[in-house]
Amino acid sequence: MHRRDVIKTALGAAALASGPVRSFAQAAAGSGWRLPAKGQVQMIENSFIPMPDGVKLAVQLWLPATSDTRPAPVVVEYIPYRKRDRYRAFDMYWGQTLAQYGVGYARLETRGSGDSTGLLLDEYLPSEHHDAATAIAWLAAQPWCNGSVGMRGVSWGGFSTLQAAALAPPALKAIMPMSASDMRYTDDAHYLGGVFALTGLKWATSMKVVLAAPPDPQITGEAWRGEWQERLDATPPIAARWLSHPTNDAYWRQGSVALDWSAIRCPVYVIGGLVDSYGNEIPRLLSHLRVPRKGLYGPWQHGYPSPAGPGPALDWAWEEVRWWRHWLIGEDTGIMEDPMLRVYMPTATAAQVAPGPIPGAWVAEPTWPAPNVATKPYYFGHGGLHEAPQPAEDAKVNGAELVGLGKVEWVPFAPTELPMEQSKDDAHSVVFDTAPLGADLQILGAGALKVRVSATKPVAHLAIRICEVTPKGESWLVTYGILNLTHRDGHEHPIALVPGQAYDVDIPLNFTAHSFGAGTKVRAAISESLWPLVWPSPEVADLSLDLGATTLHLPVRTPPVVEAPMPIALAPPLPSDPKGWPRMNINKTGPEISVVETWPASTGEVAAIGESLSGSGPNVTLSMTAGDPLTCVWRAEQSAGYRRPGWDVAIKAQVEIHATAEAFHVEERTLATFNGETVLDLRHQEAVPRRLA
Repeated sequence: MHRRDVIKTALGAAALASGPVRSFAQAAAGSGWRLPAKGQVQMIENSFIPMPDGVKLAVQLWLPATSDTRPAPVVVEYIPYRKRDRYRAFDMYWGQTLAQYGVGYARLETRGSGDSTGLLLDEYLPSEHHDAATAIAWLAAQPWCNGSVGMRGVSWGGFSTLQAAALAPPALKAIMPMSASDMRYTDDAHYLGGVFALTGLKWATSMKVVLAAPPDPQITGEAWRGEWQERLDATPPIAARWLSHPTNDAYWRQGSVALDWSAIRCPVYVIGGLVDSYGNEIPRLLSHLRVPRKGLYGPWQHGYPSPAGPGPALDWAWEEVRWWRHWLIGEDTGIMEDPMLRVYMPTATAAQVAPGPIPGAWVAEPTWPAPNVATKPYYFGHGGLHEAPQPAEDAKVNGAELVGLGKVEWVPFAPTELPMEQSKDDAHSVVFDTAPLGADLQILGAGALKVRVSATKPVAHLAIRICEVTPKGESWLVTYGILNLTHRDGHEHPIALVPGQAYDVDIPLNFTAHSFGAGTKVRAAISESLWPLVWPSPEVADLSLDLGATTLHLPVRTPPVVEAPMPIALAPPLPSDPKGWPRMNINKTGPEISVVETWPASTGEVAAIGESLSGSGPNVTLSMTAGDPLTCVWRAEQSAGYRRPGWDVAIKAQVEIHATAEAFHVEERTLATFNGETVLDLRHQEAVPRRLA
């Protein structure tokens, strides 16, 4: 579905625009509300919204045809991913879907992206938030608008939705953030547990391609070339910038709405997916906001609930229109009478059944925190997990063991990126199993490992994977957590470990839902790190665990006698074509390890504007010698192309990272050509101090 690198998003979504928008939930069980009759839609290809500093934001509009005489509300999606071409299929789909049911849709481009003027220099800058507030006010003041504006979006769009809401624009009446986070440092694509993540490399490479993309001459006219050159010249060394902020400092705190829950004053419907890695914000938003709120956690990857994979998907148009008509029109749709949180409870992991839909069932909680979810402790000892405390015992974790090849990708976008069967990684970890379960065991929430640990080096990590072990002995990843132990007292001010000294540390697990089957085992597998999910410690660090002072806490759900029915009907899942999956080659010859991931090159036609698209990546090559973390090298490359007769633009971005014990060494390159001639070859090299990273 939605990819933060955005190269394949519209190319893979062209089928969305090839047929009529359908609804599968006109008679959804348990709800008396019905979608209104479909109306005609007016689409406005491009308009500009003026900003106070003279910048103009480009916007594409879909309006109910009756809005000239009967003003309608409008919902904004605000992202830097090109509305005219790469994202056009999704925009056309959602614009038509919402507007035909009386809710206008505005697809707004961030300054310096697509056809908006100005410069885009980083994620989530204050100017971006204030631009959103200005655009919301402009939209609300249009004669075709009833004065009520909503905001929704996936990934970057989800972040911008939360961040705009934190400014409390008066016309913003409700929001729907999806696959996003309220805390940038801990729960986004840069750092995991205080450790630089492989996704940080990938996203840095992808974002450079986004930053360097040109405006469309069909909209901008002859000025496009000068505006493009300004973007190219201003393209920042974004990977080096992110590496230079290895703690939760002001850079990451800016735009993290979790720092002030009270700033959000409008109703919130927050969405996440099991196969995604954006989900930790759901329980936090539901617990801390003091506005009307709802949550949904479904069986899909990074993207919308429909079309969605691996599924089962939902007829999301029905639910989303119900939300907007309730809050933006004042129609009694009954949506706030439903449970606060709906969750898909799987009975297997996505990897077990890939590429098919995940087996399981929808469950509901009327409130969150849920009274029927309680923390259950498990105690470590004698190689097992037990329900009662065990005698004191130590366990040793060998930091030279390579663990993590079964979980390479933080956000899987294809079946080949899902966590593999975990037995090989388990064999190199310290493993603790429960006895076979006598009955099904549901978990719902974010667990934690409370551990007393010492290390042999000043910098060390600790990772824990929670797996379900089948009667056949297969091990499937359910959730995990990792922490740079120098961040044991918080991510703001790391403190070096004293070798040999024991520390009591809490390591949070990611929010999840899973039903362990009767006869299976719950496994806790502990290692020093997970490579290449995160960058390795600067030296091999062995760990010692005091098991008598170590417990695993899982959020165990007691199901009600009768589960609340799911009113949203199912929809066809997003088709998964193996020809579009990346190839993942893992080679291990002795201590030498390499991981090479290659996405198929993409091409596509945007017939409505006479344009051809191309792109590849992010393709990565990762290598390291086990037991020698300073040999770690990560490389990534991504490209994008835009072509019409006489207009042929190509962009390529490359990033490489290696490190000494003292510093990361980053090499970044952005190459741009027009009609085959180089117009930019921008290179940047920088040594960034590691600062206990």
